[in-house]
Amino acid sequence: MDHTPGPRNHRAYPAAHEHSDDVAHAAPPAAFEGRMLPHPEEDVEDQGLAFDMGTLVSRRGALGVLGAGSVAAVLAACSTGDDASATDGTSASDGGGASDGGSGSSSLTEMPGETAGPYPGDGSNGADVLETSDVERSDITTSIDSTTTADGVPLEITMSLIDMAGGDVPMEGAAVYLWQCDAEGRYSMYTSGVEDETYLRGVQITDGSGKVTFTSIVPGCYAGRWPHLHFEVFPDAESIVDAGNALLTSQIALPEDAVTAVYARPEYVGSAENLDQLTLETDGIFSDGHDQQLARLTGDEDSGYAFSIDVPIDTTTEPEAGGMGGGGAPGGEPPAGDPPAGDPPADGDRPAAPGSASDGGEG
Repeated sequence: MDHTPGPRNHRAYPAAHEHSDDVAHAAPPAAFEGRMLPHPEEDVEDQGLAFDMGTLVSRRGALGVLGAGSVAAVLAACSTGDDASATDGTSASDGGGASDGGSGSSSLTEMPGETAGPYPGDGSNGADVLETSDVERSDITTSIDSTTTADGVPLEITMSLIDMAGGDVPMEGAAVYLWQCDAEGRYSMYTSGVEDETYLRGVQITDGSGKVTFTSIVPGCYAGRWPHLHFEVFPDAESIVDAGNALLTSQIALPEDAVTAVYARPEYVGSAENLDQLTLETDGIFSDGHDQQLARLTGDEDSGYAFSIDVPIDTTTEPEAGGMGGGGAPGGEPPAGDPPAGDPPADGDRPAAPGSASDGGEG
C-alpha cells in the first residue's frame, strides 16, 4: 500500500448480478478475517500498515497453532543445540537463563536507552516510513518504492530480544525498527539528494527465539559521531504507527578495527578522516558506557561482516533515553537541507558531510 499523498484509485465493488436490478450494489465489508476494518469505506488492502501487519501476525499465529505438533517434531529431530549465527557467544537463543514459566526475575541489565536523533523517520518529527506497508523487510539495502540501492560493505545484523520481566525469556512478536546512515553519512528521507529514498530503514517481527535479522551495509562515519546503528523496539506490529509506543530506543556501536578496514574503500570517502577525530570515550552517545552496545563483528571488508547482539528489555519500567538530547525524546525538529558541518548539535546525532570538520571547523 502506498501512502504517498495524492488521489487514490480504488476498484469498484461489482454489482450483485445474481439478484434483481433493484438490489443495491454490495457494500465494502466492515470486517476482514474477524477483525474490524479501521477504514471501512476503503478496500481491504488500503486499511493501513498496522492492519496489514496485524493480519500477517495473526496468520502466523494460526499457522503455528495448526502445525505445532509437526513443527515441534521436526525441530526436535533437527536441533543441534548450538546457535549457528556469527556472534561473540552472548546469543539469547537458549532463553538467556530463563526461569521455568517466567518468574519475572532477571539476571540481566537492560540495554541503555539513547536518543533517536533528528533522523528517525518514525513520524515523531514529520517523515514516517512506518506508514508504508512494505517497510516490514529483512533486506534494507534498497528503497521501498524505487530501485535505488545503498552501496557499501555488506553487514548482517541479528538482534535477540530478551523479556526481562518474563524471566529473561525470548521476546516473541515484538517489532524492531532499524535505521542508519549510508556509506556517505547520509540519512534517507532527510539528507538533500536522498530525501525521496527509504533505503537503510526497515521493520522485522521477532520469531519464537526473540530474533530478527537485517541485511544492510556498514554505515559511514560522519563528523561528530562514532559509527552506529539506530533501533526502536515496539511491543507488537500494530504499535509501530506511534513512536510513543516504543519500549526501547537505543543505538549500536561498531568496533574500530572493522570500520577502519572498511573506510579504506572508495565508497566511504571522508569516513576515515572523521573517525580519526573520534573515540568511543569522546562520542556524545557512547561516552557514558558502551559495553552492551558494542557489536562484535565477524568477517572481513571483502566478503562482508555479521554480528549478533542481545537486547534485554524490562517492560515494567518507563522507557528512558540516555546520552545527549536533553532527556532523549525521540526525533525533534527535522533539519533543513544538507546535514551541517562544524560542531555537532546538542542532540549529538546530526551528521556533517563526510570529510568535514567536527571540532571548531578545522579540516
